Amino acid sequence: MKVGAIVTRIIRQMVRDKRSLALLLFAPLLILTLTWLVLDQESSDLKIATIDVPDSIITTLNDQQINVIDIDKPKSALKNSEIDAIIETAGNSLRITIDDSEPTNSQAIMMKIQQALVSKANVQQVEINHLYGLELSTTFDYVGPVLIGYFAFFFVFLVGGISFLREKSQGTMERLFATPIKSWEIVAGYIIGFGLFAIIQSFIVVLFAVYALGVPLEGSFWNVVLITLLLALAALTLGTLLSTFAKNEFQMMQFIPVVVVPQAFFSGLFNLENAPLWVEWIGNFMPMYYGAEALKEIMIKGNSIDAVVLEIAALIGFSLVFFVLNLGTLAGYRK
Repeated sequence: MKVGAIVTRIIRQMVRDKRSLALLLFAPLLILTLTWLVLDQESSDLKIATIDVPDSIITTLNDQQINVIDIDKPKSALKNSEIDAIIETAGNSLRITIDDSEPTNSQAIMMKIQQALVSKANVQQVEINHLYGLELSTTFDYVGPVLIGYFAFFFVFLVGGISFLREKSQGTMERLFATPIKSWEIVAGYIIGFGLFAIIQSFIVVLFAVYALGVPLEGSFWNVVLITLLLALAALTLGTLLSTFAKNEFQMMQFIPVVVVPQAFFSGLFNLENAPLWVEWIGNFMPMYYGAEALKEIMIKGNSIDAVVLEIAALIGFSLVFFVLNLGTLAGYRK
């Protein structure tokens, strides 16, 4: 009887807690669906530009479902992801130039081209040339820049949101409401206060990743810190916004599977080149999409801050939108 009473209480508690019930039943479906959309992609035909390559080899490539296209500036096209590789004659061998900033694509491209040439065209020597000349030997070297931004986003979201929630649950917010202070001053004060620690965190994370773990850094260290900080700021404003809809720390953590985890699917850890257009469109509404692109441009490709102006503007825009929404939810909470 006692066991039955406990079971009955748990069932009633779960039924009343609609948020936990939805997390238990529907969050796995969301993550599983995203995984399916990302991984269940058909391989597309490769697009290759050639320079002074014999017609016999071009015919062989076409026979292997590799599209050989004629383009004026192949290297610029490769940088802009308009083509997958460049094949050119280098003495008695062929030189294949691939974009080494995308490890999944480059490995598949290199394997398919080599198999086609060696088995069908009797080419004995194939030289591989990397577009950016990176010495990336492990998987972590490729995904390290993305993980820097993702973990910064994750922990700032969690700590900032829970800390802001405690201010409400412990009565601090009510005491502030009793003063003449304005809502925007409250939000700005908390964001600046937590933001100082986000600055410290961003600096430490980048410093440790680059100089302790050996994550490659082709661009400016301080540009990486800036991008990481902007990601942390977006996570902080988002965390404080969602904390308004949570009553305790457990409910705050419930947002992680539906808000933070999906960011990973659009951060560059998975190849979305052959995914439906509407799947790529979803990434436009996620801060990690822009943060990860900016980090890869600076850390792997060695570009300057000018190359990531759009990504920086997007991250600042997300923070401003979340800040304004914070004002609205705080005004409602104040009433």
